[in-house]
Amino acid sequence: MDNYSEEAYLRKVESIFTRYPSVQKVPFGDAYKPGLDHMQRFSAALGNPHLKYRTIHVAGTNGKGSTASMLASVLSAAGLKTGLYTSPHIEDFRERARILSGGQYSLVPKEYVYDFLCRCEGVMEELSLSFFEITTGLAFKWFADQDVDVAVIEVGLGGRLDSTNIITPDLSVVTSIALDHCALLGNTLGEIAREKAGIFKKGIPALAGEYLPETRPVFEEVAGEVGASLTFAQDAEPSLHRLSGEILERMDLRGKYQSKNLRTVLSAIDILKRDPYYSNLYDEEKVADAIIHTAHLSGFHGRWERLSEDPVIIADIGHNPAALKENFAQLDEIMSGGDYSSLIIVYAVMADKDFRGIMPLMPEDATYIFTNPATSRALPEKELTDIFRNYYLERGKPVDRIHDAPSVREAVLMALDLAKDTKALIYLGGSTYLVSEAVGILHDLPGD
Repeated sequence: MDNYSEEAYLRKVESIFTRYPSVQKVPFGDAYKPGLDHMQRFSAALGNPHLKYRTIHVAGTNGKGSTASMLASVLSAAGLKTGLYTSPHIEDFRERARILSGGQYSLVPKEYVYDFLCRCEGVMEELSLSFFEITTGLAFKWFADQDVDVAVIEVGLGGRLDSTNIITPDLSVVTSIALDHCALLGNTLGEIAREKAGIFKKGIPALAGEYLPETRPVFEEVAGEVGASLTFAQDAEPSLHRLSGEILERMDLRGKYQSKNLRTVLSAIDILKRDPYYSNLYDEEKVADAIIHTAHLSGFHGRWERLSEDPVIIADIGHNPAALKENFAQLDEIMSGGDYSSLIIVYAVMADKDFRGIMPLMPEDATYIFTNPATSRALPEKELTDIFRNYYLERGKPVDRIHDAPSVREAVLMALDLAKDTKALIYLGGSTYLVSEAVGILHDLPGD
């Protein structure tokens, strides 16, 4: 193994993006490797690190990252050294594995990543591991080596066959169900709910954040099959629910959709408190404060995040119709307040998303800049623009405020130019890849 250097680290990280399937480099279906056999063998080679600490498992179509981060923030505030595994990352690959302790968070060190990838190269090649299997093993091993007390583990995709599903947690959480990744998870809400409920384990409490007529019976059936006690947060009155309004008003996760995630988190806390291991969760003041400061305490980004104040730029990685419906409704509400002169939306979408189903949700009076993040999965900006322009023409709407840019950088610069000397609000969204690139671009602009 070569000695560590920044250059060697960057080469090694790039190699797992290029040599092993990753959704950031190839179509989702090519990178997604359902099944637990390879992950179990990889974990055994690592010494089964996930058995050395307690875990909480979080799945769901939308809200699982926010929910996982809130729970990790609360557990850390309760005095537990807490691991947090989420995906995707926004700027730095190492964001996927964090440890929260003493009011601060740390990312997995570059030296640790480099050493891990060098030492595990043989088994990674032997098992033909996916990018996500590698990062999951990395996180699990780092958490064990750092002697965390508990780790909150976010599912990558689905649940039943997801690489993270080798754990036996103290609590299994499914936040919400919506149509997304249908080619891999199922074409109905019930089918998708069954895949995500696949994280329910025998004798382990299960919590469903939201349910629909199509999903509630599926959750109940799966919980019954495995012998898991099931709670629906949607029907619950958590002990801290009386403080929800105050918490939401002060939270640094600003999206209105966080109200649903908050109810799920508060319900999860009530379930965990039944275990003496989590007795410090009875300190309501600490719990509320930890939730309020989740983004700060956990380093969680890209969820209705303000990237700039002049002009105001909001970024959110919501990318399916269910998430975007809430985001666009919040934008409409903000614009109705009269504080902004115009709304500029920089938007991209992956080719496998239902863009035609999203278009009716998009604010009508906005200026649009469609663009193409640096991933083969993106719908090309020209095609995206043509679809949207034709949609407007068919409805007799003006198309003079529909633009396109071949790169995220050019799209961001165009938005900033359009917003110059105005009180415009800029929204960046539709794709995690767009937000990821835009964050880096804005950080690198003069004056930042």
